[in-house]
Order: sequence, then C-alpha cells, then structure tokens
Amino acid sequence: MIGIGETGLDYYYDKSDRTRQQDSFRRHIQASQQTGLPVIVHTRDAEDDTLALLGEEVGRAAFPGVIHCFTASDDFARKALDLGLYISISGIVTFKNAADLQATAKWLPQDRLLIETDSPFLAPVPHRGKTGEPAFVADTLAYLAELRGEDSDTLAAATSANFYRLFSKAAP
Repeated sequence: MIGIGETGLDYYYDKSDRTRQQDSFRRHIQASQQTGLPVIVHTRDAEDDTLALLGEEVGRAAFPGVIHCFTASDDFARKALDLGLYISISGIVTFKNAADLQATAKWLPQDRLLIETDSPFLAPVPHRGKTGEPAFVADTLAYLAELRGEDSDTLAAATSANFYRLFSKAAP
C-alpha cells in the first residue's frame, strides 16, 4: 500500500449525504496523518467544502497528498498548492472545451505536477471516446509539454520524480 484513496467529496449527482462524505474524507485524511501515506483527493462540484476540510486538517497536522484528476478552478489549484498538495492532470487537459484547465496547467509548478490516465475513463485526444488505458498517459504528457513549452522528456522525468517523492513507498 502506497497511498490512501481515492477519497474526497463529490456533489455532482448530489445523491449521497454530504455530512457522511465529509466524515469519511476526514477519516481518510487522519489515516494519512497517522501513516504518512499520501491521500489521493477526489473533488467534484465541492471546491469550497474540500478546501475548508483540507485546511482544517492541515491545521491539525500536515499530510502528503494529491488532487487527483484535477478539473477545479485556478483559485482552487493555488490554495491546494499552498496546503502542500500536488496536482495531477488527466487526459481532460487535451479536450477542446478545457480552456480553463489548460490555462491552469500552464502555470502549475513543475515540482508539484503529476500526470495520470484515470483509466478506464477520460482517454485523451486522440483516443477520446475510447476506453482509457495507462499507455495513454504518454499522449497527455506530450500535450501538456507542448502546452507548457517544455521538453517532453524533461517533463516526464520531473513528473516521475514527483510521483516517487509523493508516493515514497513506491519502488523507483
């Protein structure tokens, strides 16, 4: 076991009791605080509550973590980074309608950036509409490197190093 989650708050369909979600999320963060394992944070249509809960828990004790499959606002990204979290970008960044995410992805600090597939979901362009698979992370990487004006090999090395720094129990 190298991490805790995916856990967090999802208000998109609003069919789950929010208080129960918050309690469960808090318990997962507390497990991260006790074990040092990073928490993998999911948030959807719950930015304010997610930030409030993360802030409260960081105030009690620091913990490592990543905002998984980031699609939130620029402001959310800045506040998550201020709390010490990493940001992980998925294939969504390659979508035509993802201008806000693309703008955020351009400025994210390279040393706090991860890239993911969210497989089997969210296959990047040119695989959009297909079942996602881990190999497609290379397409997201190539797009992100071009978007940021960075060399793809350099970005790959940086995001791999970030992964091993965050998930310190993973063997490089």
